[in-house]
Amino acid sequence: MLKKLLLTLLALGVIFEEWLWNILTVAGQCLASLLRLERFDEQLANASPLQALLVFLIPLALVTPLNLIALFLLTHGGVVEGIALEVVAKLLGTLLIARIFNLVRPALLTFSWFAKLYTTIMSLLHWAHELVHESAIYKLSLVIKNAIKNRARIFKQYVKGG
Repeated sequence: MLKKLLLTLLALGVIFEEWLWNILTVAGQCLASLLRLERFDEQLANASPLQALLVFLIPLALVTPLNLIALFLLTHGGVVEGIALEVVAKLLGTLLIARIFNLVRPALLTFSWFAKLYTTIMSLLHWAHELVHESAIYKLSLVIKNAIKNRARIFKQYVKGG
């Protein structure tokens, strides 16, 4: 029973990680396109390892104050406001990290400690994905995800055609 509960929680985590990372990566690309950041993206992609590391730390510097304010709100009676701010901070942080990481990954991987950390994290994610891919909740999430994609595609065709 406990194993099934833990597997379900792991499956939910994997599903959340897959969906959120993919959605926020696309959102970051759209935002960069809207803001015309192609030149900035090119500079990031060609950054030195040290520059890449510094840029990669920017989301942490931006989100940490929001986390602290959310904690302050939570401890001073602003439960809804604190939770809402924390959700915004997590989404913003993940969007920025996904966007920046995709651009500076090659430079970051030149640091041996970062390459080891990255390999370890990717191995753990791979293990988690393999473990949950056969679970009922994961299979259900794929059905839901495909249904959402199909409806979005139909809606997009309708908007273009109408």
